[in-house]
Amino acid sequence: MDFKSAARMGFILALSIFLLMFSSFITPKINVSRAQNENKRGFAAVNIRDDYEVYLSQHKDAPYPDESITINAVDFIAAEPAVDIVEGLGGIPGKAVKTDEEGYIEWKVNINKAGLYNIKIEYYPIKGRGSSIERELWINGKLPFFGAGHLTFSRVWSDAEPIKQDNRGNDMRPSQAESPRWEQSYFQDYMGYYNEPYYFYFEAGENTIRLVSVKEPMAIKSITIEQAPKSLPYKQIADTYQKKGYKNYEGTPIKVQGEHAYLKSDPTLYPVYDRASPSTEPYHPSKIRLNIIGGYRWNLPGQWIVWKVNVPEDGLYRLAFKVRQNMVRGSFSNRRLLIDGEVPFAEAENLKFKYKNDWVMYELTDDNGKPCLFYLEKGEHEIKLEVTLGALAEIIRTVESSLYRLNEAYRKIIMVTTPTPDPYRDYQLEQQIPDVIKELDEQGDIIDKMAQQLIAYTGQRGSQSAILYRLSYQLRDMARRPERIPRMLNDFKTNIGSLGTWILSAREQPLEIDYIWLGSPTQRLPEVSTNFVQKVFHEVRSLIASFTEDYNSIGNVYSGEALKVWIQTGRDQAQVLKQIIDDTFTPQTGIPVNLELVQPGTLLPAVVAGIGPDVALQLGIGDPVNFATRRAAIDLTQFEDFYEVAQRFHDSALVPYRFNNGVFALPETQSFPMLFYRADILEELGLQVPETWEDVFNILPVIQKNHMDFGIPISTTQTPGAGMTSFTMLLYQMGGKLYREDGISTALNEEEAIEAFKMWTELYVNYKFPVQYDFANRFRIGEMPIGIADYQTYNFLSVFAPEIRGLWDFAPVPGMKKPDGFIDRSVPSGGTAAMIVRGVRDKDAAWEFLKWWTSTEAQERFGREMESLLGAAGRYPTANIEALEKLPWPIKDYKNLMEQWQWVKGNPEVPGGYFMPRHLDNAFRKVVYGGEDSRETILDYVRVINEEITNKRIEFGLPTLEDLKNDTGR
Repeated sequence: MDFKSAARMGFILALSIFLLMFSSFITPKINVSRAQNENKRGFAAVNIRDDYEVYLSQHKDAPYPDESITINAVDFIAAEPAVDIVEGLGGIPGKAVKTDEEGYIEWKVNINKAGLYNIKIEYYPIKGRGSSIERELWINGKLPFFGAGHLTFSRVWSDAEPIKQDNRGNDMRPSQAESPRWEQSYFQDYMGYYNEPYYFYFEAGENTIRLVSVKEPMAIKSITIEQAPKSLPYKQIADTYQKKGYKNYEGTPIKVQGEHAYLKSDPTLYPVYDRASPSTEPYHPSKIRLNIIGGYRWNLPGQWIVWKVNVPEDGLYRLAFKVRQNMVRGSFSNRRLLIDGEVPFAEAENLKFKYKNDWVMYELTDDNGKPCLFYLEKGEHEIKLEVTLGALAEIIRTVESSLYRLNEAYRKIIMVTTPTPDPYRDYQLEQQIPDVIKELDEQGDIIDKMAQQLIAYTGQRGSQSAILYRLSYQLRDMARRPERIPRMLNDFKTNIGSLGTWILSAREQPLEIDYIWLGSPTQRLPEVSTNFVQKVFHEVRSLIASFTEDYNSIGNVYSGEALKVWIQTGRDQAQVLKQIIDDTFTPQTGIPVNLELVQPGTLLPAVVAGIGPDVALQLGIGDPVNFATRRAAIDLTQFEDFYEVAQRFHDSALVPYRFNNGVFALPETQSFPMLFYRADILEELGLQVPETWEDVFNILPVIQKNHMDFGIPISTTQTPGAGMTSFTMLLYQMGGKLYREDGISTALNEEEAIEAFKMWTELYVNYKFPVQYDFANRFRIGEMPIGIADYQTYNFLSVFAPEIRGLWDFAPVPGMKKPDGFIDRSVPSGGTAAMIVRGVRDKDAAWEFLKWWTSTEAQERFGREMESLLGAAGRYPTANIEALEKLPWPIKDYKNLMEQWQWVKGNPEVPGGYFMPRHLDNAFRKVVYGGEDSRETILDYVRVINEEITNKRIEFGLPTLEDLKNDTGR
C-alpha cells in the first residue's frame, strides 16, 4: 500500500470515528427538533396559563360594548342527548333547561356590536354526585382558550341539622346537605388566577354558544352577555350616604357566630372547634365546642361562606369580623366581601387579613383610617366572604406559567443529556438547544421580577421570596454558562419541584372566623385579646381535664351490652363513622355501638388477652386470614344472608378473605392499578396511549430516546414493596395463578408464572425500566409521562398538581393480546376489610353492623363525608359497586374505572403467604442486579416459599402438599 492510499484510509478512519463520536450529539438535536415541529405553536405551546392572555392580546384593539343580551335557556337550537324542560325549580316560577353530566346544549345569539364581553349564567344545581359543576364553553364552534374548557360552578351547602351534643357533652359535627337555589355566576378562572371574570370576543351578527357537560347536572334559566359591573370607590359611596342623609345605627350590637353559617360553597366548610384560646365563643377547656369556622378548609379561591343577619332598622352600620390568621406567616389571606350578592364598594373586593397568632377584630377602613360604613335596610341580609388571591393572583399566575415552561425546558435538556448526565462532558447545549438556553434566561428575569413584586406585596423578605430568588439566580447562571448545566441539573430539578410546592402554598388563603359583629359607628369594637392570667387559668383547666377525659372513645358512649367496635385509622375518619352510626345504625336497629380509636398492631395482642373488640374495621388485606388461621375470626358464611350481601362487591374483593371454605371478612375498600399518562407530552412526541404490551414496546424507543421513562411499580417511594402488583398483573394476564390446591403450595413453577416472571424481569434488564422512583413528582415534571399506579393517585394529582390539570388522564392498563384479538387487562387489587372477632358477645348484632357498614347507603355517606372533610384528596375507594357510582367522579373517569374494575382479580391469602412477596422480591433482585437466569431463580425460590407454606400448615393443623401426594398416591 502506497503512502497516499494509507493516508486516504487513515483520513477516512479518523473521519468515521469522529462522526461516530459526534452522532450522540446530533441525534438528540433531531429529536428535539421533531418534537418542536410537531408542536405547532413552538416552545411552550401548550402553556395553559398564557392561553387566555394570548387570546386577549389577539383582541387587544376590540371594544368593550356597553350592551346586555340575555338568552332564555329554553330557546336552544341543539342538544345532545335530548334535554328536559323543567318549571318551578326552587319554588321560583319560570322555565329552565335541565342538562345532564354528559352531552351539550347550544344557542344562537345576535350581537349588535363586536367586542369583548363577560358571560353570566343563571343556574340551579341539580342533585348529582355532590361535586362542583363543570362545563366547557365553545363559541362559534371553537374553544376560545384553555380556561374556557374548565368553567366551574359551585353547589350550595348548609348544615343538615343544628349542632347537637353526644352523651358526654361534646358537640357533634353536623352533616352537610345540599341546599340548592338559583345562583348567578360569571364565567371565570377556576383557579382564581384572574380576579375579574373572563372576557370573550363576539363578532357582530349571529354567533353560537355551546356548553359541553364535563361533570355534574345543572338547570339553566338564562345566559347573559354583558359587561360585569364595576364597584365604585368607598369615597364616592360615602358621599352618596351623606347626600341621601343616611343616619347611623345607634342600637344594640348584633353578633352572628361564625359556626352558624347559612350557606357555603363546599361541604368541607363545616363548623370546627378551637380549644387553644379562652376567648372563643362558646368556650370550654376540655369538651368539644364547635365554635369557629374556616381554617385550612376555607383556603382555596372561589370558596365562599354566607351568613344571614337580621338588622332591626335602616341605617349605617359598622361591620367587623373576629378572625385569626395564624397559618400564612409573612403574607395575607384575601377575601371578597359581598352583601346581598353585591360588592358594596371597590375596597371590599380585596380584604387583606394579616398574620397574627391570636384572635383580632378586623374591619375595613378608608384612606384616613376611619371605619368603612355599610348602609343596611331593616330586615334580613346576606353577608358573604369569598376566597380570592387579590394582588397575589398575577404573581402566582406568572410563576405557574414559568413553572410549566421550566418543566418543558427540563424535558428538552434531558433529551440531550439524560436525567443523570456526565458532569465532565460538554454537551454543547448552546448549539443543541439554543431556544432552551434563551428561555432559561428570560424566565430568570421573570421570576426575579415576581420575587420583587412579592416583597412589595408582603412588605418583607422571607421564605416566600427566597425560593424565587434562588431559582432566578440559578436560571441566569445556567443561561450564562450552559456548560455547567449538567452539574446543576439535579439542583434545577429540585428547585422546579420547590417552585411547584411554593405555588400550592401561596394559593392557600386560610382564615378562621369566630363571629361577625355589626354595631353603631360610635361604639367601640369588642375586646378579644386574652391576658396572662386568663391564659394560665385556661392551661391549668385543660391539664386537669386531660386526666379525666376519654379521648379514645368517639361520640356517644354506652354502658352495658353495647357492641364494641375498633377502628385503626385517623380520628377524623372515626368521628365521621361514629356520627353515621349514631344517626342511622343505632336508631334503625336499636343496637348501641361504642367506637374506639386504637393504634395499629394492638388488635392481635388484645384478642389473645381476651380484651379485644367485637368488630374490627380498616384491617390490612392479610389480617383476616391471619386471624382465621388462629381461630380468632368468625366465618361469615354461617349467616343465612351472607351470599346476598356478597353481591355488593366484585368477586375479586372477597378472594383475599377466603380460607378453608370460609369467608372471614367483608371488604371495605378496594383499589387497583390504572394507566396514567400526560396527554400533552404524548401528543408532543406523536404517541398514542398503548392498548397492549406490544404497543408499550413500540412507543418505548421514542420515550427512552428522549430520556424519559415508563413507570411500572416495583419499590417506589410512595408504595414500598409494590413488586407483587406489577408481577401479578403480568401473571394474571398470561393466565397464571399464585397458589394451587387451596393454597397448599405456590403455583409459580407453572409455565405461565415462569413466563410472567421472565417478562417482568426483562422489563428492567432489557428495557431499563426504573426500579425506584417517585411517580407523582416525575409525572408532574414530565420525566415519566406515562406509568401504572394505583387509581388513588388520581386524587393526589388532582389536588397537588393543579398546574397540569387538563393535561393528563388515566385509562385501563395495557393488556395481553390473545390470538383471537381479545385483550386481557387483568390486574390485582388491594384494600381494607372488616371482620367479627372471636369472643364476640352477640354474633347477630355484629353481623347486622357489618351488613350496615358495607351497605350502599353507609358507604356512600361515609365517602361523601370524608370528601367533605378532606376534599378531593380524601375520595374514598369503596369496594361497594353501587356506592362508588354515587361518589363524585367525573363521568368519563368513572367509566374508565368501571372498565378496569371488570378485570380486577384478588390475590389469595394463605398461611405462610407472607413469604411470597418477600422472596419474589429477592428473586427479582437476583435476576436484575445479579444477572441470574430468570427460570432457575424463580424455581429455586418456589422451593423456599413452599417450605414456609408447609411449615405454617403443619403449625395450624392443615393438610400439606406431602399429605396430598400420599392421598392421591403420587
